[in-house]
Amino acid sequence: MATWNRRAAVKGLLAGTAAVSALGVAGACVAEGKKADQAPPLKGNIKQSVCRWCFQDLPLDQLCAAAKAMGIRGIDLVGPQDWPTLQKYGLDSPMCNGAEINLTDGFNDPQFHARLQKQYAEMIPRVAAAGYTNLICFSGSRRGLSDAAGWDNCVRGLAPLLKLAQQHKVVLVMELLNSKVDHKDYQCDRTSWGVELARKLDSEHFRLLYDIYHMQINEGDVIRTLTQHHEYIAHYHTAGVPGRHELDDQQELNYPAIMRAIQVTGFKGYVAQEFMPRQADKLASLRQAVQLCDV
Repeated sequence: MATWNRRAAVKGLLAGTAAVSALGVAGACVAEGKKADQAPPLKGNIKQSVCRWCFQDLPLDQLCAAAKAMGIRGIDLVGPQDWPTLQKYGLDSPMCNGAEINLTDGFNDPQFHARLQKQYAEMIPRVAAAGYTNLICFSGSRRGLSDAAGWDNCVRGLAPLLKLAQQHKVVLVMELLNSKVDHKDYQCDRTSWGVELARKLDSEHFRLLYDIYHMQINEGDVIRTLTQHHEYIAHYHTAGVPGRHELDDQQELNYPAIMRAIQVTGFKGYVAQEFMPRQADKLASLRQAVQLCDV
């Protein structure tokens, strides 16, 4: 099976998607709505979103209509060009993107600071004007840096932006990614590293995206870790381990238990589904994951 790569998928999305007839989209949406109607209503204790790149082969209109019918409340990792479509369906954009360079060239390397500061300074007001809060960012690859040097460089790159973020009530959210399987050499690859950076920045406008899939691979001990550090976590992502596929009995994580632990912390943000469906009916996989996480 091919290895899926978010970087390549997002790049493909930015290049544009194929045109689809309105009739075809409408028909698919109606069919999806009928299926969703058969599912019990969600409890809603966990607000759920879905990452756009995992369903990039579906027209955004179709994904939005299906998500809305399932009780999903937002679409993750879309930029300004797609916000009008989300708004048309009454969906949130819980984790915005579009200011980053990529996942490897991030705030831990001063050579990228000028470009990143310019792009984030332009995007922060746009996020706020659209009524959104969270904007993703990345540490970048380690490239031989010590932990201390990475923290210092990130502070130098991010601190000037946090004043602007505070002014616009936007939160810059750094994602925790595994460096063992998917993102070799990524520096913010442990919760402790991200938490220490958050402490150094000392701002409510910098928080972490705790990706359950990535942190299970790199450090495990998911429930204890998110419980201890929940005040630094603004957002969660899901996927099955190993393989980044469905949240089913073919993978090792107990997602209902994890969701209950998140709920106990008093978390009011979003948990976004970020898995690559294996089965042909991808929306059925998404619906099953949504029901599983609805504790």
